[in-house]
Amino acid sequence: MIKRLFCSGLAALGMVAVASAADTPASLMAHYAQAAGVPLASLSAARGAALYRAEHPGRNAQTVSCASCHTADPKQPGRSRVGKRIEPLAPAANPGRFTDAAKVEKWFRRNCGDVLQRECSAREKGDFIAWLSQVQ
Repeated sequence: MIKRLFCSGLAALGMVAVASAADTPASLMAHYAQAAGVPLASLSAARGAALYRAEHPGRNAQTVSCASCHTADPKQPGRSRVGKRIEPLAPAANPGRFTDAAKVEKWFRRNCGDVLQRECSAREKGDFIAWLSQVQ
């Protein structure tokens, strides 16, 4: 009985690992397009780039953008407000980027809240990944 539970637990962990390993920028874009109710082809790298560079009033009256921490070049590492290194956003420079849906959601929630003072829409997330996926 215990052996069967242990084996089924391992099998479940394996399925979670396979599901996590299947996350790619393309699969995330497809997910966000579907969540937004738009065709995948309608995601816009231009809108993603504009979102990244757009400046917004911050919480402490300073203007902020995604580039404030992640740098103007998403292939380069950035720095958080407390000086911690942030790995490059572009998958071309950081192949591990956008490979874990849970992490992607965590960071979108946190960073959209910090920069935009709201959550990003599914379409904004899809546009953002569409742009970063083509940055070489």
